[in-house]
Amino acid sequence: MRVKAQEIVGGVYQIGGSGITTADDAAVYLIDFAGEQVMIDSGAGRSFSLLVNNIEELGFSPEKLSHLILTHGHIDHIGSAPFFQKQYGVKIIIHEMDAQAVETGDSQKTAASWYGADFPPTKIDEKLTGANGMLKYGEDSLRWLHTPGHTPGSISLYLDREGKRILFGQDIHGPFHKAFGSDINLWKKSMRKLLDLNADVLCEGHFGIYQPKEKVKDYIERYIEEYE
Repeated sequence: MRVKAQEIVGGVYQIGGSGITTADDAAVYLIDFAGEQVMIDSGAGRSFSLLVNNIEELGFSPEKLSHLILTHGHIDHIGSAPFFQKQYGVKIIIHEMDAQAVETGDSQKTAASWYGADFPPTKIDEKLTGANGMLKYGEDSLRWLHTPGHTPGSISLYLDREGKRILFGQDIHGPFHKAFGSDINLWKKSMRKLLDLNADVLCEGHFGIYQPKEKVKDYIERYIEEYE
């Protein structure tokens, strides 16, 4: 049975993912910045209409979506990006180290071939560079960290709201494959960066929401230990 989109913290929602949209979707998150909405990831592509319905059911308009931030270039995270870009003019953001795979529709590096899917070459509107940065939305901001390992251009995002630090960690668990450009040693360093954030809430890519901070810490450390 499909469940409805859920509010995690004020103005932060999970609108997609297994159980909410389709089974092949990674988690999709929506953040409301005082009337301007930003999405993090977009599922595998088949659930575009479901994502739109979930946005509308929350009382928002997809026309108010300004940006779609892709945590990395895999199909289960980027699949609906071309539809949101074409239908609503949403600007797509990704780290430069994963941008080429998306812009060329590389079936290996986007993992589209793993899903038996096609991903069309898709224009990136903003390429993040460097190790970290901040994206401003009105009076608020969303910070990002380059956290390579799963893919070369993987990023994690976080914001502070209602006295809590919310971390969008996504594919902390991997997997790691040569075809993805994975690097276990870089991943371990990236996980240490995430632990240093001392987040209260983890919005993960496939396995749900973890809180309070002790559970966030335990979740990340468990995977570090697994790959030691």
